[in-house]
Amino acid sequence: MSTAVSTTSLCDLSAAQMRVGYLSGDFTPSEVMASTLARIRDVNGDRATGINAFTEVLDDEATSQAATATERLHAARRRGDRLPPLFGIPVATKEKHALAGRTLEQGLAAHRGRIADADHPIVARIRAAGGIIHARTTSPEFSCATVTHSPMWGVTRNPYNLAASPGGSSGGAGAALAAGMATLATASDIAGSTRIPAGFTGTVGYKAPYGRIPGAPPLSADTYRGDGPMARTVDDTALLADVMSGHHHSDHFSWGGSGQLAGTLDAHTSLDGVRVGISITLGDFGVHPDVASATLRAAEALRQRGAEVVDVTLPWRSDGIRETIFAHFGHLLAPAMRAETAGGPPVAAYTEQFMRDAEAAAQRLSHLDSVAADARLQAQLASAMADVDALLCPVSAVTSLAADGNYLHGIEVVGPDATPVHLQHYWQAHLTSPFNVANRCPILAVPAGIATDGVPIGVQLVGKPLDEVMPFRLGRAVEDALGVPSWREAQVRDSAPSETEVRRVDAQ
Repeated sequence: MSTAVSTTSLCDLSAAQMRVGYLSGDFTPSEVMASTLARIRDVNGDRATGINAFTEVLDDEATSQAATATERLHAARRRGDRLPPLFGIPVATKEKHALAGRTLEQGLAAHRGRIADADHPIVARIRAAGGIIHARTTSPEFSCATVTHSPMWGVTRNPYNLAASPGGSSGGAGAALAAGMATLATASDIAGSTRIPAGFTGTVGYKAPYGRIPGAPPLSADTYRGDGPMARTVDDTALLADVMSGHHHSDHFSWGGSGQLAGTLDAHTSLDGVRVGISITLGDFGVHPDVASATLRAAEALRQRGAEVVDVTLPWRSDGIRETIFAHFGHLLAPAMRAETAGGPPVAAYTEQFMRDAEAAAQRLSHLDSVAADARLQAQLASAMADVDALLCPVSAVTSLAADGNYLHGIEVVGPDATPVHLQHYWQAHLTSPFNVANRCPILAVPAGIATDGVPIGVQLVGKPLDEVMPFRLGRAVEDALGVPSWREAQVRDSAPSETEVRRVDAQ
């Protein structure tokens, strides 16, 4: 990978900075797009050893759209016209977010060559807001893993540490943002697929309340899921969330008007009077000391801004949460996945494991039992948050996952007495899925440090149901105090670290 890329290239700017530069005449959308595409050529690499964040790069189309935007910009500046919110901004979309006339394969050999007949609702909104879709990002098969690799697209790696995963399932989005290969990106989340890659790549990811951002039927009916934005800053994430949000005619479960986050945040700079609960373990999650320390630093950043931070207790067990979420998946996603792949080429090992685990859980818990388990978890969270305005907790218990790991035989985490504890399922190493069960809560994942293996650490800021502003207010404070250095500044490692540096309890 080239090391000659300037750390002050146009592609490293935020969307907010790009808008200012366009209006001031300092640079144009064509120059920004040229910088972004050059960065991709310089650092993305190949599927064998590189970052490999994309399923395809739309060079010619994006360059042409940027040229058109540049012409519009000159005319708008002469006339004093307002620019659309995403005008001329490079946006990478997750491959599962359909682009009309392009492939919609989700990493599956069984879907190879499948073509989308219409834009996904959030894609249509990005285009209408002036965003330029220049690339499409990788994910694991069916977006059903928290690492990002597949036989179709190869291994996606973390710019901060190429032996580590950027997380999943929106791993390509996180890697692209971290390396300056996209300014904004789309993501999705059924158990942490936005927040986990944000946490591992030093970026920001938002899981909106269920239905706030429209999805694609029929699986938009899944109450755990949601599409959403990722970016390198809290403000950029709010900007993209605003564009995505609001009722769409194609999704019966979507609701509300367009978002107002970006315009609201400036009126809420102080956290005086805000009460934040903190739970580092969410019950019994075994959290690495680096992660615990970063979470405590985030708590101190909130205190310094005026918030009161208090301990809260949750009765959750990671194995119980695993059983709850996999029963849900077993009654909805697993049957859909079996139907989609029946009679076709073999799926990846982690995909087969996901379906088997979900089917087994659905045998143990009826659909009614599954709904009741959801309700218990939701009630427990509501009780824990009754006297606070928001909850602070880690994104993941571990500092990293191996880029090519399958984790078919579980994972080791840190136990209460600092000794390794083996967990049956590697998803138990993430503290994200309870908030898909409690999916009316908005959650923002923001960076809060760098672990000893060189991989960023993220924390979650969980708001009360439908209170979207609070996580962004808190996220700004954490970002201001604990901004994570860029992957260049952190001196990304081009050679594989020892096996103690990246957790590999995967028994391929």
